[in-house]
Amino acid sequence: MISPRVVIVEDEAATARALIRTLKQLDEGIIIASTLPSVTESINWFTGNEGLYDLVFMDIRLADGVSFDIFKRVSISKPVIFVTAYNDYALPAFKNNGIDYVLKPFDEQEIERALQKYHNFFSKSQPATVAPDMEALLAQISQLTRSYKKSFLVHFREKLIPVEANKIAWFYTANEIVYAHTTDSRQYIMEFTMEQLEQQLDPQLFFRANRQFIINRDAITEVDFYFNGRLAVKINPEPAERILISKARAPEFKSWMNN
Repeated sequence: MISPRVVIVEDEAATARALIRTLKQLDEGIIIASTLPSVTESINWFTGNEGLYDLVFMDIRLADGVSFDIFKRVSISKPVIFVTAYNDYALPAFKNNGIDYVLKPFDEQEIERALQKYHNFFSKSQPATVAPDMEALLAQISQLTRSYKKSFLVHFREKLIPVEANKIAWFYTANEIVYAHTTDSRQYIMEFTMEQLEQQLDPQLFFRANRQFIINRDAITEVDFYFNGRLAVKINPEPAERILISKARAPEFKSWMNN
């Protein structure tokens, strides 16, 4: 088997590094052609580098939008393996060159299986545009289930206490410490990073507003229009810092609120 040249589209640097490390452990011959952290940079790179890659590992939710927007702006003829924390994007993923769908947090076995599927579909005897059995792949995706955190065990005054996830109004990070603020105005230090929390929380209930905040839908009281197309989210209990949604993420936030 010929080792593919891989492009990684992932906005979390730690996740990108973990994926590169896993790929290299599975196949030392794999070449990382590029690591792209955003929709904009991906569009720019794919526009002029058609012949420089064989396979794409792509996150779906990026800092400046959803990765499906990349396909609207540039043609990607090579196969794509989607790696994401959310399984509700299955159908759009497979409409955009998807040959597999790996849920975060991923393990080596899942990435190995996805690589094997790539080699099975795109061997030397087959052109790179051969379509996989989409019906079978979608049937496989429909069986995927994702369980989300119902509660967290947190340290509080020399004790460990359970805190229900739906009772947390918002998570906030400052100085590399992550805090959970509950609906009854209690605050706890979390042992997870914001990226880890984003993978463990139900996306129907929680939204990553920006680098500092993950917010609970049920705690939102109103949303105001802010400068330059941004949105200001008011939440109860109210944090000391204003919660802003960027112009780029505003459509995704409004869609989430409308669900």
